[in-house]
Amino acid sequence: MRDMGFRGGSLGANGKLIAWSGAFVVSQANILRLLGPVGPKLLKTQTARSAHAYRTVLDGMDAAETERYRSHFYPDFVHPVLYAAALRAGARRLDQLAPLSPTVKRVLLAAPVAAAAGDYIENVAGLYLLDHRYRITDRTIRATTAVSTTKWVLALGSLAYLTRGFARVWRGR
Repeated sequence: MRDMGFRGGSLGANGKLIAWSGAFVVSQANILRLLGPVGPKLLKTQTARSAHAYRTVLDGMDAAETERYRSHFYPDFVHPVLYAAALRAGARRLDQLAPLSPTVKRVLLAAPVAAAAGDYIENVAGLYLLDHRYRITDRTIRATTAVSTTKWVLALGSLAYLTRGFARVWRGR
């Protein structure tokens, strides 16, 4: 792991990446703590293919589970900023270490912002539908699932690209 990506005298860029990534990890851990055993049910709502499937998940929660589910939304309104900032800091740092094409750099800087925007849409919809279940329709659920899926693809796709890029830098290629 040759010079750990610190070449070019950019300790500040590494510091930003580490700080944003650390904040993301703490935020993610807090959300997982709040959700507890309800976590898999959240994933089921994010990937539901129908109103029936979505309602089944919500209706299958008791009052305590519903409260846990609801409680995760509030820190999840901060969380997208953290992961978008961490991914963008990663893209900037990778570009410093191994210059990216302008197109790839633009995509790596835009994708986390789009993912975060999708996360906000998902959170607002999730909170709204929790209290307005009569609004749960197949059309609404297909739209929110499409937003959730797109969010995951953009965020995890960015992370995968950055991980591969940093691995190459650290291996000296």
